[in-house]
Amino acid sequence: MPELPSITPELQIECEQPQPVVATHATKIESRHLDFFYGDNQALFDVSLAVPERSVTALIGPSGCGKSTFLRTLNRMNDIIEGTRHAGEVLLEGRDVYGKKVDVVALRKRVGMVFQKSTPFPKSIYENVAYGPRIHGVKDRKKLDEIVEKSLHRAALWKEVSHRLKDSAMALSGGQQQRLCIARALATDPEVLLMDEPASALDPASTARIEELIFELKEKYTIVIVTHNMQQASRVSDYTAFFYEGKLIERGGTEELFRTPEKQQTQDYITGRFG
Repeated sequence: MPELPSITPELQIECEQPQPVVATHATKIESRHLDFFYGDNQALFDVSLAVPERSVTALIGPSGCGKSTFLRTLNRMNDIIEGTRHAGEVLLEGRDVYGKKVDVVALRKRVGMVFQKSTPFPKSIYENVAYGPRIHGVKDRKKLDEIVEKSLHRAALWKEVSHRLKDSAMALSGGQQQRLCIARALATDPEVLLMDEPASALDPASTARIEELIFELKEKYTIVIVTHNMQQASRVSDYTAFFYEGKLIERGGTEELFRTPEKQQTQDYITGRFG
């Protein structure tokens, strides 16, 4: 794991607060002093976190700590919830995704998302994967065929479904459905892939396949994954960020954070003393 360089002065905040991850990879997406509210309830407090490109960053912490809320701020998925608001910035390659001129549809094309529960559309396998490209204006059948095949290959599903693309996606197993949802997210050719506990509802064999897939995908994509599974975080991620009660407590290279955490709260959580 590469050693993290020192924090630049402009990113420093109060000494009691954790600092953004600064890695040898270029930063792809980051938050700066991010607060987030559901109505009067504040869910995130001054979160500054940089996510390096073409790597896997795991968000860990107990239920209700804000990690899924943070994940959804990265492609403005929280916008669909009435009464939400934020302060601070979320930057994708240096540009604020909450800027007034930002096209949210275009943003979500660049920053795709896979949810905890597999949610295939009640359509064929082919149409599930082709859905996003169609929305974004791809009409040529040959082009759609190429996108569907490439996406299913990337999601390690092509060999299993290539002979049954017209079958209903609902007939797939749970693990296959989740990989189909990953293929659907990849079909719009995103740069960042957000994954909210993508394997929590799967059996061990399917979970292992998803983890293998994540490892393969980071060669092309920047991945941010929420997980409750400490072993999974240690296996799949390059960097880990620990959240507690809406605050970013600690962040760093996964190996270092799990072996020698700086904060006692982090130590207590990863050793199972709470959470």
